[in-house]
Order: sequence, then C-alpha cells, then structure tokens
Amino acid sequence: MEPYQPGGLSCHRNGGSRTSLGFCILNQIFIRTAMPWQTESRRMNWIVWLYQLVFPLALLVAAPWWLLRMVTTERYREGLAERLGWVPSRLFLPGDEREIIWVHAVSVGEVIAVLRLIAALDKQRPKARVLLSTTTRTGQQIARARLGADRVFYCPLDLAWSVGAWLRALQPSLLVLVETEFWPGLLSGCFRRGIPVMVVNARISDRSWPRYRRLRALWRPFLRRLSAVLAQSEQDAVRLRALGCATTEATGNLKYDLKADAEAEIVSVLRAGSLKTCESRDGRPGAIMSGSRWLVAGSTLDGEEQALIAAWPRVRAVHGDLLLLLAPRHPERFSAVAQMLDESGIPWLRRSQLTSAEQPRAGAEILLLDSIGELAAAYAVAEAAFVGGSVARGGGHNPLEPALHGVPVVMGPHVENFRGIVADMQAEQAIVIAQTADFNAVCDALLTLLSDRAAARAMGERARQVLARHAGATQCALRMIDRVLQTKGRVWR
Repeated sequence: MEPYQPGGLSCHRNGGSRTSLGFCILNQIFIRTAMPWQTESRRMNWIVWLYQLVFPLALLVAAPWWLLRMVTTERYREGLAERLGWVPSRLFLPGDEREIIWVHAVSVGEVIAVLRLIAALDKQRPKARVLLSTTTRTGQQIARARLGADRVFYCPLDLAWSVGAWLRALQPSLLVLVETEFWPGLLSGCFRRGIPVMVVNARISDRSWPRYRRLRALWRPFLRRLSAVLAQSEQDAVRLRALGCATTEATGNLKYDLKADAEAEIVSVLRAGSLKTCESRDGRPGAIMSGSRWLVAGSTLDGEEQALIAAWPRVRAVHGDLLLLLAPRHPERFSAVAQMLDESGIPWLRRSQLTSAEQPRAGAEILLLDSIGELAAAYAVAEAAFVGGSVARGGGHNPLEPALHGVPVVMGPHVENFRGIVADMQAEQAIVIAQTADFNAVCDALLTLLSDRAAARAMGERARQVLARHAGATQCALRMIDRVLQTKGRVWR
C-alpha cells in the first residue's frame, strides 16, 4: 500500500500578493484534484488538504448552533473532550501490551450488529484488545452496558489533531468500520501510518447512492486503499465497486447473526407486570397493567406515536386484554411521548415505574419503554410487533429483532434501510408491509394478526427460519479480519 505523503503549495512558499496566492491556490486545486492524469496518491493529498480546510470552517460557521445545543441539551455535551482528541486513561490497562483493534459503529443498530463480532474476536484473538467507538449517545450507552466503559469511547471529530491524537495513543493494528462510516481525515490518518482499514456490513442505501455516485471521483482515492469491504448484499457490493472499492465481497448482513440472550430483566418484568396488583386510587386492589397480551411498537419516530395512541381505543375495543409497549427510537423524545399519553386520557405507565419504589397507578393499558437497550429482549413477550421508522419517512428499523423470537412483524412502506432483509422476509411471507403510509393500513394488519393467532404464529416461525438461513456474516468477517492482519493490510484482489 502506497504511504500517504503530505502535500504542499510551492506558490505559497514563494510568497507574492494575495491575488497571486489566491490564483495559485485555485490553480493547484484544479490541477491536483480535477486532472485525471494525476496519481491517486497526490489527488488524495489535495482532497484531504481541502477537506481539512473546509471542515473546520464549516464547524466554525455552525458553532453558534452547536453551542446553543450544548447549553440546552446534555447529549450534545457528552463526550465532547473525547471528540476533540482527549484520550481517557480508562482505556489503558496497567501492563496490558496487547495489540488494539479499533471498531467504529455509529449508533444503536450498528452497535448491536457488531457486538457478536466483537465477542467472537475476543475468543479468537486473546492477544488482541478490541475497543469500540460510537458517534451517538444511545450507541455509547448500549456499548458501555455490554462491553464496559474501559472498552468504549466517542469517535473523534474528523479533524487532523483529534484523529491524530487517537491514532497516536491507540496505535491500532486494524480499524474496522461498520456500514459506510467513510471519513476522509480518519481514513487518510490510518493510511499515512500504515494502519489497515476494512469495512464490515457495508451498504449504500437508495437515498445516499445518488450522492455517493456524484462524488465518486473524490471518494475513489480513499476507497481503493481499503484492505477489505464486506457488503451486506450483491447490490451493495456492485455500488461499492462503482465507487472504487475494488476489494469488495458480498458476505451477508451481520444483523442476521442475532442471538437471544438469557431471559432479560425486562422480559421477567413484563410477564409479571400484567399479574402484579396494587392498591388503586379508590382503595380497591387492581392490576398494574390491565391485560395479559402484548403488542410491541418498537423504534417509533415522531408522528408514529401519535398515530398509535389515536388508534389504540380501536384496537383495545376488539382485544380487551391487549397491552401496548411503546418504545420511541430516540431517548430524548421520551418526555414528548409521555405528554402525548397524558393528553390522550388513556391509562399508562413508564417502564421505570414497574421496578421503582413509586406506587404505580392501577389499570394501565400502555407502557412507555423509557429505558435504553431493552427493546430487543422485550419483543420476546409480544404476540405481534410494529417496527417503526416505516410509516414516518425514517427508512425503517430492524425487523429481525422480533423475528428472532418468532414474533410476526408489520411495517409501513418506508423500509429502505433494511431493503434486503425485508425482501428476504417477504419472499417467505414472513412479514407484512403496508402499501400506504396511512396508519389505518398498519392497524388493519395488526388486528388481523392478533385475531388469527395460528396464522400469526406461523408467520413468526417463518421469520425465525429466514433469520437462521441467512446467518453467517460474522464468521466471514472473522476470517477476513484474520487475513488482513496476517497480510499486514495489503490490499487483496
């Protein structure tokens, strides 16, 4: 792999007027980045130079907005020092001289997908220490809960000094990116230091493909240097090769390699919650949750909660023993959804109340899942599930989490983020996709499943079988990681 070499501006070194300097800069930008006969190495140098000039300026322009967010919202302050290049001492164990493999996953979905790979790496390479970085707060919380704070950190901003500080401190033997987290500063920093970079679970969504295609001339010098790219599907592989990823292979989706945990606390709580009794407000005993069957609405977005709450009386009128577990995708929306529930007049509780000292109100019909990391396990109690982000234009969320437990799934038409998975499930009649972004269609599908339990169980079993048949991407990733490390990151063809 050709090492990255920093470029320079001879016009700038020779001095001259501001006009001459400006002309020289523009001339160099055109020559170095636009002319195809320049070597990819030199073109990448100039792309990085431009990027490291423009990106900080963009951050400076946006600084007032970010400062306001930091003052008013805790999640924007969290991890700021790490993002700016401060490397915490908790990541370094005394006397630990194992090589470091750095894995980067953006948020909850990517973190959950890669956790099994990390666990397998821990067993396969005991002489290596796997550290995980995330971008979002929720991803960070999930990762710390599963791996411990001494293995998890916030990914640095893509600035030369912050990325450089982390690479100098960690000196990783390999960087593993999950999906398509392509950042020019991080990639060039690794290439310059001879650190191999590979991508697992790579995908190019329908929404982002036109943008990547327009900028493929800029991405090609970076993506050609990746040591390996493991794509979710053949279509993703074709798109990645078109962008310059010559080392691309379709190996399947890590998200198929889900594994059910031993019975989680949330499962025990939900199964006991409908039976537990407490003293109601009029002094008589009553059930905390006034039902015994669960419908789980997971990873919902703004607009979907309102529709679910509005449709609930209709559902409850048909199935009087049904309870709704409502799980918003983003924790910062818990309060807003709680306010909607208050205004609806429907009896409801927070999940946190079920295990707190507070005496909850009796007779609740809806439970707001105001916790992080429990949704995947909570699907185990469901008779049917609605997976959100699919009626609102969010691209959909993971239908495999309920499928793991044999739970039939209903989604709206916006499933672009899980296009391949949904297609696999549709081929086996293992999922219901509403044809319109009208929540009435989703509600009708849920009522049908809830009314015909035999058909619902059969659909859930087909979904479980689809998941089992497509598993195996984790093992492919393990083999490729081993190959990249053995060949010291040399690009394979």
